[in-house]
Amino acid sequence: MTLRIDISGLASERVRFAASPLAELTAMLHVLAEPGHHPQLAGWAGDVWAGLRPELAERLREAEFLWRSSQADFLIPARPRPTLAEELDDLDRIDDETYVTAALVTTCGSNRVHFGAPSPLTDTTARERALDLAQARGAQQEAFAERLLADPAAVRARVRHTLEQCAEAFFDAAWTGVAVQLATDLRLKNDLLKRQGVRAALASVSGAVTLAPDGDCIIVDKLQDKATAARGTGVTFIPSVFGSPHLVAVHAPGWQPVVQYPVAEPSPSEPVSLDTVTLRLEALAHPVRLRLLRTLARGPHTTRELAHAWELTPPEVSRHLAVLRRAGLLTSRRQGRYVRYSLNLPDLTTLGTDLLAAVLR
Repeated sequence: MTLRIDISGLASERVRFAASPLAELTAMLHVLAEPGHHPQLAGWAGDVWAGLRPELAERLREAEFLWRSSQADFLIPARPRPTLAEELDDLDRIDDETYVTAALVTTCGSNRVHFGAPSPLTDTTARERALDLAQARGAQQEAFAERLLADPAAVRARVRHTLEQCAEAFFDAAWTGVAVQLATDLRLKNDLLKRQGVRAALASVSGAVTLAPDGDCIIVDKLQDKATAARGTGVTFIPSVFGSPHLVAVHAPGWQPVVQYPVAEPSPSEPVSLDTVTLRLEALAHPVRLRLLRTLARGPHTTRELAHAWELTPPEVSRHLAVLRRAGLLTSRRQGRYVRYSLNLPDLTTLGTDLLAAVLR
C-alpha cells in the first residue's frame, strides 16, 4: 500500500525541505495524546502533563481530535514560516469551510468525511451526517463537532489560543533545542537536493520514501492506497524530532502535498516496507509452514529431512520453503549435494516491531 505523489513536470526547486514550528508543535501534541506510540518520549510527556495548568490540560483534551489519531491538514503547513505566530496567522486566513472540513475529517474519521461533498456549514443533511459520525466516535467528539458547526469562528479562536498557551507552557523551551537538530537535517537534505537531485534527497529522508524509476512520482509506504498531485503547487518535506516513527502526509484534494518525516537517529535501521511485512505474515499463516519453522528453529535441515519429519512429500516441502524464502524468513547454504535451510532469526524476531512500525508510519 502506498501514497503516490505525482511530480511529473515539476521543477526540482518546487520540491522543498523546510522546518515548521506549527508542525513540530502538532507532533508534540500527538505525543502527549498518544504517548504509547512514542516510548522514547514518555518521560518528556509525563513531565509536560505534570506541569500543565488544569485549564490548559482540559483544553488539550477538548481539541485532541485534531492531532490524536491523525493530524488536521491545516496543522502541517505547506509553506512553513520562521515562527509559530506567523504560521498561526496563515492558519487564520483559511476560510471556514476549508477549516471545518479538515477538522471534521479528524473528528469524525478520515475515511468517512469527504472533500468536495456538500458543506456541513450550509447543508442540513451534511451537517446531520457529520454529527452522527462524530457521535458514533464518542461524546467528546460529538460536543466538539457541535461547537465547530455552530460557531466556527469561536472554535478557531479557542484552538489558536490553546496553541499559543502550549507555546508558553512547553513548546518554546523545546523548540530551542529541536530547531538545531532540524537545521542540521535540512542542511543535509537541501545540499543533496542541490548537488545530486530529488532521488538522493528522498533516499536520505527514509527508506519508506522513494522516487519512481521514471522520476515522475514520489512513493510513500503507508497503510493506505492514495494518490495526489504536486503539479502547479510543489511538495514540501518537513523534518520532525518529535514525530518518530510517523510519516505524516497531507494528500487530500485542495491541499498541497506535504510529508512530515522523522529526523533520523544515529545509525538508523532501514524501515521494512508494509508489502514485506504483509508477505511475511501471509507466509506464516499456513499451518504446514509453521510446522516447518518449528523444526528449523532447532537447526538447519534439508528438504528431505523436513519431509521425513512431517510425513510430507519433498515437492510439497519445497513449495512451502519457496514461500518462506520469498518472504525473507529463511536462509540457505549449500553443503556438497545438499542445501540446508535455516531460520532468518533477526528478521523473524523483529516481525512484530516491523508490523507496528508499518502501521504507525
